[in-house]
Amino acid sequence: MDEAGFEIFLRRGGRSPKATVRCIRYVHEFEEYLQSHRGGIKLQDAGAEDLEQFVAWVEREPKASANTHLWALRYHFEYTGDEEMRALASAMRGQRVTRTPFSLGKFRGVNPVHVDRLAAQGITNVEQMCKAGRTSDDRHILAERAGVPPEAVLELVKLADLARIPGLKEIRARLYYDAGVDNVEKLAAWDPVELRDMLIDFVERTGFDGIAPLPKEAASAVATARSLPKVVEY
Repeated sequence: MDEAGFEIFLRRGGRSPKATVRCIRYVHEFEEYLQSHRGGIKLQDAGAEDLEQFVAWVEREPKASANTHLWALRYHFEYTGDEEMRALASAMRGQRVTRTPFSLGKFRGVNPVHVDRLAAQGITNVEQMCKAGRTSDDRHILAERAGVPPEAVLELVKLADLARIPGLKEIRARLYYDAGVDNVEKLAAWDPVELRDMLIDFVERTGFDGIAPLPKEAASAVATARSLPKVVEY
């Protein structure tokens, strides 16, 4: 494993130092398993069967879970650009995690006062935000009721809309939004290669604290955007 490069990737992606250390440790455990149980196969050559067997090995004891291992391996496969294995790790982890809707306050750059005022109206997560701000009239009514500027409500609705795409959460959603790809409809209209080139240029030009998506990540985001139903009217 390119530990140094992977560590940089994790830090740039917003992972904390403790999370970075844990992530690297879990990937090393998979690497050691491949050496001792899968005929010494190299990490970069591991396939779906290797991952499935590893998960079964981790979960051989009652109540044991490979959830955290899959969390780490998903990031590693994203780092190496192996979309097939990344998707498999994500899917297997999804079977082990009870997902809760993403909280509005976790988006980078949002005003905490606005988040608190919306929370007082019972709107705390992206699913609730998309539903409450579905139309222009809905957004204006919500802004008046919550005492939040209409433009702030629209920003949170757009971030919530983007967050329907896997991988577009606190940092990624902000990157796309700030770069002008501020809702699912706009994202669906992009060519993945051109999208990534634009985001690379945006990060370099503005000094955005984060990295542009990898090619397969950009392709996956566009493909998902094109398949999602329209839930917000702009």
